[in-house]
Amino acid sequence: MSRTQPQHTLFSAAPLALPPINPWALPAMLLACGLAPLLAYNLTPSATLFNQLSAWVGWGLVMACMTPGCAPRWRLSPAAVALALLVLAPCMSWLWGRLPMGLALASSGTLLAAMLLLLAGQGLGSQARVRWLEALCWGLLLAGILSLVVSLVQVFWPALADGQVIARSGIPGRAVGNLRQPNHLASLLMWACVAAVYLAEASRSAAREAAGWRWHPLALPLLLAGLILAVVLSASRTGVIGVLILAVWGALDRKLSRASKLSLLATPLMLGLSWWLLSIWANSGGYALGAESRLAEGAGSPSRLAIIANAWVLLKANPLTGVGWGEFNLAWSMTPFPNRPIAFFDHTHNIVMQLAVELGLPLSALVLGLLTWSLWQALRMSMKAKNVNDAIARRCAFMLVLMIGLHSVLEYPLWYAYFLLPTAFAFGLALGAPDDGAESRDASAPVAAWPWQLGGALMVAASLFTLRDYLRVVEIYVPSENAAPLSERIAAGQAGLLFASQADYAAATSLAPGPQALAAAQRTAHNLIDARLMMAWAKSLHAVGETDKARYVVERLREFRNASSTEWLAECAESLPPGALQPFQCQPAQRDYNWRELR
Repeated sequence: MSRTQPQHTLFSAAPLALPPINPWALPAMLLACGLAPLLAYNLTPSATLFNQLSAWVGWGLVMACMTPGCAPRWRLSPAAVALALLVLAPCMSWLWGRLPMGLALASSGTLLAAMLLLLAGQGLGSQARVRWLEALCWGLLLAGILSLVVSLVQVFWPALADGQVIARSGIPGRAVGNLRQPNHLASLLMWACVAAVYLAEASRSAAREAAGWRWHPLALPLLLAGLILAVVLSASRTGVIGVLILAVWGALDRKLSRASKLSLLATPLMLGLSWWLLSIWANSGGYALGAESRLAEGAGSPSRLAIIANAWVLLKANPLTGVGWGEFNLAWSMTPFPNRPIAFFDHTHNIVMQLAVELGLPLSALVLGLLTWSLWQALRMSMKAKNVNDAIARRCAFMLVLMIGLHSVLEYPLWYAYFLLPTAFAFGLALGAPDDGAESRDASAPVAAWPWQLGGALMVAASLFTLRDYLRVVEIYVPSENAAPLSERIAAGQAGLLFASQADYAAATSLAPGPQALAAAQRTAHNLIDARLMMAWAKSLHAVGETDKARYVVERLREFRNASSTEWLAECAESLPPGALQPFQCQPAQRDYNWRELR
């Protein structure tokens, strides 16, 4: 099919070769990609759980919208095999290690949903693929435009940010979006830029035949300029690199229209102009502009380079099996690193190192090899596609995956459902079977939609169960008016399936030092360790007679140089009455302990 033949979109009035997708598909996609990253409301202890549950519900509804005419066919791929291996990894860490079952289920469940979405995306035919990609891009563009509005409020009118509809920025002069992380905001904006390019291309294709719709020629450059302005407001160095990648895309992709190529090539100019104008604004009124100080730090981050170096030490000590899925934070926190970064990291901020240190070299090499091969195949198919419209769709899907892949070597966005699930679906779209005529020959063959619909229904049900389970823990940290005593609320939270570790944290830090608090500390240490937990952990170890281990934990606490532990550790400098013994935290441990001895 040539470039001049009709390319039907969600809003095309021309007849379609295949039945149209479910009319509820676009609203479901807007929920999955638009609402999920824009939800500012949250309840302690998690700042992003509601965002992730919104993504689960939205993508579950997307799967439920699969109809027999547009249902994916089952196709296995190396990427799907890689995700299947990752689904099993948390289960193995629970069975063979001591990862709490709730943490293992949460990780495996999210990866299983991602695998289902990847299989759905790659199983779609070429015409269905185009229609679903349009829906995805509308959702991403909506998220980007609304994030631009949020960014403008956070920087120019911060008093309007109420924390419920628009999140407050904790960094003056810097936008953080409703996800409260500048880099997450930047990645969302880069996705919106790619989505805008695809929708502009789709509108031009549809307009070649009457009954289509078409964007105004200035729509794309104006959208890109606005989204890139928000990138500058975020002061994200990852976002700046993403803008440069957009320009490279415009320079290399010959399938794009001239208008889209020029718009993409102009993105670095948009970046520089936005920065210049904002600098003038900041200097004229003495306002803070986060971009100036943040980007002046350079491309690297000393603390992140240090955490990767520490992870390399752990990997060399566990090269074959790694420390286990979800165990990096515990292994790193309880291993001596005198010059460690003083922040409490639960991730290496690099997906390659993260998989290597937790899974070991053999399994991580296999997983990364399968994913890399799949990414190459996606690019190769987009380059070889004879149909221009199919080629552009594949390349835009590939660019969505590439953008978040870039972010994944600097942070860990794919550990959040609102990034992982869209990435999996886009990856599947990029890996779809080539349009070799088989689709038209098999168009009359029925495709069962019920497995996909069932998978979507289970995702929605799992979201509702997760919310109910989470509210038990919320009651511990934000008790209602007629709340039960703390001990009862903690016990109710510990009885939950998915968030018992959060309740264990409350138990470890609020109960009197002893066996019960110690057991809770050892369980919640698989989630995230901080100074408060380390002090409570050491006190409980001392209370049960394991004083040398307690002193070892204190030595690790000293390495973090955290202000919240200063007063407790300062007791060591106080003068003691004659004959009095120093507190246990003032004495060195007699030996080093492997982190596995403490869990």
